[in-house]
Amino acid sequence: MPKLLPVFRITALLEGISYILLLFIATPIKYLYEDPQYVKMLGMPHGILFMAYVVFAVIISSDMKWSTRTLWIVLIASVIPFGTFYIDKKYLKKSHA
Repeated sequence: MPKLLPVFRITALLEGISYILLLFIATPIKYLYEDPQYVKMLGMPHGILFMAYVVFAVIISSDMKWSTRTLWIVLIASVIPFGTFYIDKKYLKKSHA
């Protein structure tokens, strides 16, 4: 098991939660109530978590012996709502056990 896997799993969880909050709470509030404060508040942390997710995925891909296809699936999942939760269950959790 890669040493960074637990950190990557936490990053994936937080990135997924921040993305869901941004898409389904902050953005509707911004456009329905003309109140951008929540997008501003969640945007930067989500961006940092997204970049960390991508960097960790690339770093641990060789330790996890992922094919290029699997790495792309892991990376693409970060832009799909709930995608990081799927990745954790399918690719990360069984490696952690």
